[in-house]
Amino acid sequence: MASAATWRSLYPFRSHELAIGAHALHYIDEGPRDSAPLLLVHGNPTWSFYWREVIQRFRSRRRVVALDHLGCGLSDKPQDWPYRLEDHIANLERLVLSLDLKRITLGVHDWGGAIGFGFAARHPDRIERLVILNTAAFRSRALPRRIALCRIPLLGAIVVRGLNGFARAAAFMTTTRPLPQEIRQGYLAPYGSWRDRIAVHRFVQDIPLVPTHPSYDTLLSVERGLPQFRDRPALILWGERDWCFTPAFREEWQRQLPAAQVHAFPGAAHYVLEDARQEALERLGEFLEAS
Repeated sequence: MASAATWRSLYPFRSHELAIGAHALHYIDEGPRDSAPLLLVHGNPTWSFYWREVIQRFRSRRRVVALDHLGCGLSDKPQDWPYRLEDHIANLERLVLSLDLKRITLGVHDWGGAIGFGFAARHPDRIERLVILNTAAFRSRALPRRIALCRIPLLGAIVVRGLNGFARAAAFMTTTRPLPQEIRQGYLAPYGSWRDRIAVHRFVQDIPLVPTHPSYDTLLSVERGLPQFRDRPALILWGERDWCFTPAFREEWQRQLPAAQVHAFPGAAHYVLEDARQEALERLGEFLEAS
């Protein structure tokens, strides 16, 4: 792991762990315990570091919980774990039930969409509001070529796990403005070796494009659960220059959740909280206060 001194000041939170069998799932749990929680679910190749400014901004008045998926961030990185969508959903479910979180505002980004809404579909009574950032929780055949290359057998492992090509590229290709060095280091810190990058690679492999994929039925179930949230207050914060989750994905969210508030940021890319940080945090604050 990279030297903590360069990025830890950006992530000044107390660590907690939940046992998942023999493995430790890391999570952040900040703010007053009696408040309605904000549950934040990250994607790939990020970790709870992506949500650091949200945690900082709102922890004084709201409970904020942000996990690191197994294999990601400061969680354990077992080499013999399945790393399927169903498994990540089950881990999130175990965390929420162990903390007995209710009246949840669910915030999701990237893979967090499918994982977060997978949990929500099982426990809709625990979900009060939705915050959606450049993600999907429905099927799509759209796969950028640069991600498809990382799925090629052997070559993908060399690029993603051997060269750290996926996480390193993400540190430069997910924003329209260069990230400061300490923020890049924060994103890359947990992924310093072949073993550390197992989940990064498995997430890429687990994208279910066809019905024969092992996670296709799980994603289909998540998609079929979306209509039950049409009446929930929802906020969509979208980086319009995302080459992976393009505006077409935002439009699909608007069809799924037609009453959602939408704020599209034309100058922001996939890491919308980096490119449009202040504007996004302001819109989120307004949404939480209003709803």
